[in-house]
Amino acid sequence: MRKDEWKNDSEYVQIVGDLIKNPTVQKLANYKQHHHSTRLEHSLAVSFDSYRIAKKRDLDYRAVARAGLLHDLFFYDWRTTKFDLGSHAFVHPRVALRNAEKITTLSPVEKDIILKHMWGLTLARPKYEESVIVSLVDDYEAVREFMNPFRTKVKKQLNRIAAIK
Repeated sequence: MRKDEWKNDSEYVQIVGDLIKNPTVQKLANYKQHHHSTRLEHSLAVSFDSYRIAKKRDLDYRAVARAGLLHDLFFYDWRTTKFDLGSHAFVHPRVALRNAEKITTLSPVEKDIILKHMWGLTLARPKYEESVIVSLVDDYEAVREFMNPFRTKVKKQLNRIAAIK
C-alpha cells in the first residue's frame, strides 16, 4: 500500500472510520513496529491490503478490514518486553483481542483473524480464509516495511548510475 492510499477508498473509510478515530487505536502511532514504520501505519497497511484481497475474493471484507486494523492492538515494545506465558508471537494476539473487545464488538471471524494472525510462528490454525489472508498480508507488510529503506537506497543508486550513462 502506498502511504495514505486507503483514504481514497470511501467504502474502506466508512468501514473502519470509527476505529481509526478511536483514541486507543490512535495510540498505535506512538509505537515503532518494524523499525521503519509505526504500529498504526503497519496496521493500516495490513487492514487495507487484506480488505482489497478479500473484496476481490468475495469474502467478508468488512471483518478483514476491521480485524486487520486491530490485529496488533498492544502497547509495549515487542523487542524488549518478555512474558512468562510464552513468546510475543503467542501472547500479543491475545492482548490485541482483549484490547479490541474493549473498544468494539467483534464477530467470530474478526476474533479468529486477530487471534490467528501469527499462524506459522504459532500452531493456532486459522478457521476462516479471511484469517489466512490477514496472516499472510501481515507477513508481507512486515518484510516490506523492514526492507523499504534498503529498496529506496538501491533505487537512488540505480538512478545515479543511469544518469551517468
